[in-house]
Amino acid sequence: MSAAGTWDIRIKTPIGDQAAQITVVPDGMGGFSGNVSGDPGSMPIHGKIDGNRLSWDMKTTKPMPLDLNCHADVEGDTMSGGVKAGFFGTMPLTGTRA
Repeated sequence: MSAAGTWDIRIKTPIGDQAAQITVVPDGMGGFSGNVSGDPGSMPIHGKIDGNRLSWDMKTTKPMPLDLNCHADVEGDTMSGGVKAGFFGTMPLTGTRA
């Protein structure tokens, strides 16, 4: 099943669960573009698709500036993975197709 579409995601962080929505538009060449929106705002993203795994990087400024390295494995209408956030380590990510 394709990862294309809109996903409601939740990331378990040290300051509580953070909800966001991610849009994935495959480019047909092993990558994707899209957008992520949530409490800190909205930003475009670009990433890779390897089988059923998505990976992408993004930045946040709230509650502090951090580079985030994200990955998620898609199984049907669900995804699970993690978000590596610097010295905070990797936080669990889960999602469902919107």
